Amino acid sequence: MLIHPQIDPIALQLGPLAIHWYGLTYLAAFGLFMLLANRRLRHQPFVSVTTPAPWTRRDVEDILFLGVMGVVVGGRVGYCLFYKPAYYLSHPLEIFAVWQGGMSFHGGMLGVMAAMVWYAHSRKRPFLQVMDFVAPCVPTGLAAGRAGNFINGELWGRLADPALPWGMVFQGAGDAPRHPSQVYQFLLEGLLLFVLLWWYARKPRQPGQVASVFLLGYGVFRFIAEFFREPDAHLGLLSLGMSMGQWLCIPMIVGGAALWWWFGQRGVGAAART
Repeated sequence: MLIHPQIDPIALQLGPLAIHWYGLTYLAAFGLFMLLANRRLRHQPFVSVTTPAPWTRRDVEDILFLGVMGVVVGGRVGYCLFYKPAYYLSHPLEIFAVWQGGMSFHGGMLGVMAAMVWYAHSRKRPFLQVMDFVAPCVPTGLAAGRAGNFINGELWGRLADPALPWGMVFQGAGDAPRHPSQVYQFLLEGLLLFVLLWWYARKPRQPGQVASVFLLGYGVFRFIAEFFREPDAHLGLLSLGMSMGQWLCIPMIVGGAALWWWFGQRGVGAAART
């Protein structure tokens, strides 16, 4: 049994300015996106695009800016709608109190998709091409976020068998060992999804298939990780003994698989017509 090290959430104090570890993990996420997206510019089909304009570093910067806005707005609105709709309906002004915490990945994902719709329309680029460009660059940012969760000792896992070698006691979660679910999510939704998606995206695919694999892969890995993550205290487990996170992953899994098949079939049909 391990004890969570209870790391000070403040990484560096400069007078009145406090730099938090969680902020640094977000900075790492943005830096990794820039690095990977610039590498992605050299991949097909993006390196060959000439209309309406070639893909450049400016596109990466604009996508990152819009993506951050989508994550913040969508993540907050999604949390309010998915996890505490009755409370925020009664206290609508607290929706803007982001400093109180409360963000949803699934809401953030919808916010990013909305931002990419706007980006694709404003730049006259195919929406599926934009989403295929972005998708492989996202998982490392998710991994950085889970590292921040672990450092903060938050979003811990469910109770674990005391014999589990890596079972961990978290401050505020009692004296019993728990699954370090933040680490599980770091490995599954972050590193493993990145490796699989980056490998998949390196070969020619039908438009939309890379983004579909992200939906499917994240949905599956998050669904698995939720078996080890402590459900939200105010929700607990819902129908069929599943958490809210698992229920929100089901449309991702079904939709990702269906879209991957449909985009593939559409590509086969187009090839047959030529």
